[in-house]
Amino acid sequence: MKIVTSVTVFRDAVGMRMSITYSEIDDTTGKIIKDNTRIDRVVTDQSISGKAAELITYAQEFIED
Repeated sequence: MKIVTSVTVFRDAVGMRMSITYSEIDDTTGKIIKDNTRIDRVVTDQSISGKAAELITYAQEFIED
């Protein structure tokens, strides 16, 4: 089984990018097969890209206060 452990969304030269970290665990033994594996993807779904932009805007409010 694969379990997402973190998601980071950021803007770069190619657009909105999402970095995902996950761990893979053996369902039977519970042994960690892979830990902190990372994949990166460019967000191409416009509705998700919009939500990610909203989250970044929300985060911006914290550093402006």
